[in-house]
Amino acid sequence: MATAGRPRGFDREAAVDSAMLLFWERGYDRASLDELRRVMGAGKGISSASFYAAFESKDALYREALSRYLTLHGGMVGILREQGLPPRERLERALRASIAVQGDSAHPLGCMLTLSAPFSSGPGNGAQEGAHAVAAAGRAYTREVLRDCLQAGVNAGDLASGADLPGLLALYDGFLLGVSIQVRDGVPMAAIEAAVTSAMAAWDACRTGR
Repeated sequence: MATAGRPRGFDREAAVDSAMLLFWERGYDRASLDELRRVMGAGKGISSASFYAAFESKDALYREALSRYLTLHGGMVGILREQGLPPRERLERALRASIAVQGDSAHPLGCMLTLSAPFSSGPGNGAQEGAHAVAAAGRAYTREVLRDCLQAGVNAGDLASGADLPGLLALYDGFLLGVSIQVRDGVPMAAIEAAVTSAMAAWDACRTGR
């Protein structure tokens, strides 16, 4: 027997995928519970009681949806951590992979981690603070992996020991964050892709022996 208020044949994974797309497109704050329940019920909607029984809260659903996003679309981090590739190649491949995902019209444009909860909504709303903290932690982890890749470049003798790693980190992190705005503003993909070459020139300018 189907749970009361939940559509027969309820598919939790499909429901989370639908929520993920809505959070990605509209952001945590603008995705209302009514909209979420509507898209998660395969067009039939799910009741408020069933929603809370399955997901406990909007905040918990967001965490699950963001985790699903990272599983499906977060391959850039895996590339950055690929020990079998030289650090510079890892970075360039990761930048290009991120652009490909962010500019793919098969789903909302941009990066969910960047756009869905970009900053704190201020004190007084614990649920929103939780969602924004989760997204901020995800972005911090991306910066950590970028930092490790740059340090690997130094360790491998490719980047000079005196290279400005904090500056390079800010450059590449800012580049990735900015792609989200550019693709939503309609900046041509060819121009964004070409910018990777310019971004990697900063690495080359810090190479050993220059």
